[in-house]
Parts: sequence; C-alpha cells; structure tokens
Amino acid sequence: MRYKRILLKLSGEALLGDRQYGVDPAFCAFVARQVREVTELGVQVAIVVGGGNIFRGMAAAAKGMDRATGDYIGMLATVMNGLALQDALERAGIATRVMSAIAMNEVAEPYIRRRAVRHLEKGRVTIFVAGTGNPYFTTDTAAALRAVEIDAEVLLKATKVDGVYDSDPLTNPGAQRYAQLGYGDLLRDQLKVLDATAVSLCMENDLPIVVFDLNQADNITKVATGAPVGTLISNAKHVAGGAPR
Repeated sequence: MRYKRILLKLSGEALLGDRQYGVDPAFCAFVARQVREVTELGVQVAIVVGGGNIFRGMAAAAKGMDRATGDYIGMLATVMNGLALQDALERAGIATRVMSAIAMNEVAEPYIRRRAVRHLEKGRVTIFVAGTGNPYFTTDTAAALRAVEIDAEVLLKATKVDGVYDSDPLTNPGAQRYAQLGYGDLLRDQLKVLDATAVSLCMENDLPIVVFDLNQADNITKVATGAPVGTLISNAKHVAGGAPR
C-alpha cells in the first residue's frame, strides 16, 4: 500500500551525519534524494525536524538553565535545521516550504494548518519547525500533532536502528526486534522510541507510526510505499520478528 500523505520525523542528531556538531550537508543531500523519490511517486511529504544536533533544552535544564528558556533555544535550533534541509531539498529540485510555530517572517512562513495542507496538495514538501511553539513539548509530540492536523496517514520516525527492540540493540547483540507493536505495548514497557505524549496523541487519533533506520538507502521510499520495513506501531498487538536485520 502506498501512502498518499506522510509525515517524516527527523531528529537533529540524524542531520549530524559523521560530524560531532551541526549539520552535515552530504547527509542532508542523502535525505533529499530519498524524499525526491517519494514525491515522484505522488506521495505528499511533510517533515518535522528536531534540534538536538545544536541544542537540547532538557540537557541545559539539567545543568541549571530555566527549562522554558532552554526549550525556546531548542526551537530556534530546529529552525536552523529546517532551513538547511530546505536548501538540500531545493538543490535536489523539490519545491519546499518551511513553516514555523514561532513567528519569524523573514526566514519562514507562519504555521497555518490550511496553508500547510494547501502546500502539500500542490506537491510541495513542507517542513515544520519550532516544535509546537510551546516549551515542555518535544519535537516528537510536535510531529504527532502536525501529522494529525494535516491528516497524514502515517508518522515515520527515522532513527539510527531498524525498528523497536525489547532492549538496546547497540549494547545487547541478542536484542529482539518487533515487527509490530500496539501503542499500549510501547507505553507499558516504556520503550524509549517516542515520548508518552506523542504516543498517546497517535493512539487517540489512530495514527500508525513506523520506526525505521534512516541510514539505509531507499528506506524512506520503502516505508512510504508500504514495504515491511522497521516496526509498525498501531492498535494491533505486538509481533516479534519481521524482516531480517
């Protein structure tokens, strides 16, 4: 099954590529090529980007900074990432719009739901930045919120592993990957894929989530066309296994 409209969640860390800080233009180009393939199939693509490659509000709060101030700085970091990604997408020949939850008219459009949907209907990739515009909410929650608002059919959570595991596969070679999970499984077992607010929002609106490995070439295209990649999180019960790692 090919989705008609998707929302892709990219963490700020994903844009690091091989760097320790900032944005890797080569990796942005890698993402842009995959997004172009998806749009050429007629799929409407919205993107939410994080800012953790530049600043993490929660980490700053742990060191004494006011949490709200740290979160606002993090929102500004997502704007920088969104502009960098827009540049890569436009270099790949894709019409792109950046829409911000915080007003900064010189660099991005304000987020207006009906305008965002119109951009998507016209085939433009739309990047949502500045989270929800409110402190104390993660960009995962912003991704779930925007996906529901624009009537996306699926939320694609791009990560550095190929799905959700029963333990950390980076430290436990015997970790088992789930092919499918229920929202309740994710919340009950406290599997740290998305925060609880984001999962609850998806559950309440029956929005499926696919967690997949961004670093594998063509994975965005595969997921967007319904291929069994990564872990599907929905109202169904959990199923272990799935496609080989």
